[in-house]
Amino acid sequence: MQTLRSRCPLMLTRFVRYGWLVLLAFALTACHQDMYQQPSLRTYEPTSFFEDGRSARPQVPGTVAYGQARTDEYLYTGLIDGVEGDVMPFAVSRELLERGQEQYDIWCSVCHGVAGYGQSMVAQRGGIVPANFHQQRLRDAPIGHFYNIITVGVYRGDPAAGGYQSMYSYASRIAPEDRWAIAAYIRALQLSQNATLSDVPPDQRSTLGN
Repeated sequence: MQTLRSRCPLMLTRFVRYGWLVLLAFALTACHQDMYQQPSLRTYEPTSFFEDGRSARPQVPGTVAYGQARTDEYLYTGLIDGVEGDVMPFAVSRELLERGQEQYDIWCSVCHGVAGYGQSMVAQRGGIVPANFHQQRLRDAPIGHFYNIITVGVYRGDPAAGGYQSMYSYASRIAPEDRWAIAAYIRALQLSQNATLSDVPPDQRSTLGN
């Protein structure tokens, strides 16, 4: 009995010392690299799996690749024969302007300011100068200009010559219809900040006060 008790600490020590090796062996036997190192083919590499010997499969008849269904060039680019257009691709409504305001406040106001003057915390602390939508150059710009800028972004100088992008593209973030809604709302902002009494319908001028 005394001999068994004296051997227990020795057995426990050996179990602690070598037991982790047994556990590691079990763990390694359970690991497989089948998903990580699965068979694959390089582009245009031939294969005997298909009868035609091609690894790249042809497009399924009747399907349309992503982006190929965009037949309305102006709706998706804001350009007419490469020139920025000055018309909306669809009717402007109150609902559209409200949607434009919502999207503008989310995506644009952080840099350009709620009123569009380019005054914001990003402008103060970010080391950039966001555009002031109320400067004459942008008041005279066609509405397609704003859609185009939202889509492709703004580069300062020639990118090939080391120019930098001061505003990145929002094409992957904002749907085309919402980009147009934002452009329409920017135009509404411009009109609101530069309106005169003659722009107000005569029957509503008395409600403005002095």
